[in-house]
Amino acid sequence: MSIELIVLDVDGTLTDGTITYSSSGDDIKSFNVKDGLGIDGWVNMGKDVAIITGRRSAVIARRAGELKIKYFFEGIKNKNEILLKLMDDLSLAKEQVATIGDDLNDLSMFAVSGLTFAPNDACYHIQQKVDVVLNAKGGHGAVREMIEYIIKKDNVEEQFLKLWQ
Repeated sequence: MSIELIVLDVDGTLTDGTITYSSSGDDIKSFNVKDGLGIDGWVNMGKDVAIITGRRSAVIARRAGELKIKYFFEGIKNKNEILLKLMDDLSLAKEQVATIGDDLNDLSMFAVSGLTFAPNDACYHIQQKVDVVLNAKGGHGAVREMIEYIIKKDNVEEQFLKLWQ
């Protein structure tokens, strides 16, 4: 069974986990362009992406919109509950879902995902629970590395590469 949905935490996975505020109180976050291109390719292959994050931020909403991420949930305390509902809505089995997270609030999502990932700088307890600890750190291409792992595992690497040929 191939992966149809990737689920992303934000702080510590799509970003390096740093939270910066401007003098006006706005969030400032940095995103990796390589992650973005990987997500774009994943979406253009007809696959789904969800962001489930514990924080609320206009910056994250903007990035999700730029990347055409259909499923965006912010301010979530119980990530497992949201993911289970989404899986039900999309009629997906556990084996069709891959999740990436870096800290303890992501553990509940891992319990219902078929394939789990963590950036290289994820907390110790997360690294002990996931299927794959990536070489990249959060915010430095970890999501892209996750996508490349999945497209190789699911034997759709050529389809992914043809998007840019």
